[in-house]
Amino acid sequence: MTRPIVVLAIAVLLCMYALPANADNVFFSTGNPDGKIATASRPSSPGKIEIETADDFVLTQTTSITGGSFTGLVPAGSTIVGVTIEFYHVFPVDSTVPPDGKVLTRNNSPSDVEFDSRSTTSSNLSFSTKVLSLSFMAANSVINGINPLPSQFTGGEGSVTGQEVEFDFTIDPETLPADHYFFVPQVELSNGDFLWLSAPKPAGGTDLQTWIRDSNLDPDWSRVGTDITHQGPFNAAFSLTTPEPSSFVLTGAGLLGLLLRRRAR
Repeated sequence: MTRPIVVLAIAVLLCMYALPANADNVFFSTGNPDGKIATASRPSSPGKIEIETADDFVLTQTTSITGGSFTGLVPAGSTIVGVTIEFYHVFPVDSTVPPDGKVLTRNNSPSDVEFDSRSTTSSNLSFSTKVLSLSFMAANSVINGINPLPSQFTGGEGSVTGQEVEFDFTIDPETLPADHYFFVPQVELSNGDFLWLSAPKPAGGTDLQTWIRDSNLDPDWSRVGTDITHQGPFNAAFSLTTPEPSSFVLTGAGLLGLLLRRRAR
């Protein structure tokens, strides 16, 4: 190998380590909020029980998740205390079978327990926020009306208005095999509740609906639209990202390969 090629090879290898190895590449997105419903999703805190809202995504191959975004309502004047995201399998994985019968069905629901959780309190999640609108209204909401049988149907708790905020989060890579999963974001606020906004159903592929539970319903889940409001099914506004090779590194690696091929000839 001649000296110029050796120098180029070393330069490309150094770039692979010195430059960011990936950039955000959105591989799943439900799109922008549609204003149909907003559902509470928060960790437990003094005076408040935990509430989880879950929506699903499908992986067709092994995928490394490095971040994503979700969009919801935040009351004006409230500050963000912390953010948590969780990943669940689809029932009956990680669940007691048969279930306890406190809800209409567990078919296609999230599992009883999450298999992974990241949070700002554990320092394995970072986030930034972007205010998309100072005043956004959702036509209906579910916050406190999360009940076992026979009181699951409440019709919802009416329209809500707040700041429309996009949360962009980054995590150490979470590598998952091809399968069906649920994603749960939770936000703790200084006052009021974070309400995850609904979004249109993703085009194509298999898609389930939004489920919700609180600590009193745990380990069961209820379908927001089918069981609680009779207006759905609904989906939630979120996206997920995976690493994408730097174009500079790809270009350098391609050039190196070309030179090596010419040298071999």
